[in-house]
Amino acid sequence: MSSSSGALFRVTTFGESHGGGVGVVVDGCPSRLELTEADIQPDLDRRRPGQSRLVTQRDEADVVEILSGTVDGVTLGSPIAMLVRNADARSGAYDHLADVYRPSHADFTTDAKYGIRAVAGGGRASARETIGRVAAGAVARKLLAERHGVEVLAWVESVHGIVATVDPAGVTLAEVEADPTRCPDPEAAARITTAIEQARRNGDSLGGTVRCVARGVPAGWGEPVFDKLEADLAKAVMSLPATKGFEIGTGFAATTMTGREHNDAFVPGPDGRPRTATNHSGGVQGGISNGEDILLRVAFKPTATISAEQETVTRDNEPTMLAAKGRHDPCVLPRAVPLVEAAVLLVLADHWLRQTAISA
Repeated sequence: MSSSSGALFRVTTFGESHGGGVGVVVDGCPSRLELTEADIQPDLDRRRPGQSRLVTQRDEADVVEILSGTVDGVTLGSPIAMLVRNADARSGAYDHLADVYRPSHADFTTDAKYGIRAVAGGGRASARETIGRVAAGAVARKLLAERHGVEVLAWVESVHGIVATVDPAGVTLAEVEADPTRCPDPEAAARITTAIEQARRNGDSLGGTVRCVARGVPAGWGEPVFDKLEADLAKAVMSLPATKGFEIGTGFAATTMTGREHNDAFVPGPDGRPRTATNHSGGVQGGISNGEDILLRVAFKPTATISAEQETVTRDNEPTMLAAKGRHDPCVLPRAVPLVEAAVLLVLADHWLRQTAISA
């Protein structure tokens, strides 16, 4: 089972949803970066359960502990290990799932691959695994901000057909965090709240899209063939739970455009480097960043675990009905925002180090 990602900025996550805790080991972070738990905790607070009535009410503070890799609040260049202990696991809530497969969940496929699974909370298939990625992403966030002024920001763009109308170039963190939906369009946020609450009452769930922008990424990061920047970004975000689609720039809308319409014309930039008049490419051309904002969108399916009764089968392939119990998000989108940011940050940190290695 692979739990590692990255070439030079490499992360390995560990732990199960209802085990003693979850965490991550970050290998490759440069030395002499000022880093304490206070740098990590804000991103974990944005990801944690129980933060609003729109998400799962599992009561976890998700307090991070840095176990290694720093001294007196400064990185040593050695592996950084971080741990978040599970405090509110209720494994008994999953007893009724021991011999039943939840529709569209990882239960059956995990059994098919390994012949065993952690029934309580889904084990490694649980979104709780992403705590490690968000913690590592917080390290990458501080590193990229201090060394290059890079900012990565995501927000909920749509839920169940309700679409926000915002200018990606101008969205701020304060606007994203102003509403529990993490949608920076107040009118759309109000409608999204109503839709999520109705889905919860119906024992159902909703999906949608998260938009993300990376600002300040210089030209030259990425690779031209297998490790194209957009390919690594796609892999990173598509490895997050519940993701079902990825696009960069104009994405699938480019299929309706002509070459004349889609091409990003070059114009002289004020810093002596070429700029593009448009950004249909989403900041990446030929697998390498071109200095424009990197703009991407991620599609998340409706939460698989719902309380409404559904048809399914047992491990013995006998038909049965299932009304799932436990504490689950009726819509993953609000808590998915920091996950997408972390995935993008980790890829950018890795490609920055790779570019540094060849240009030193």
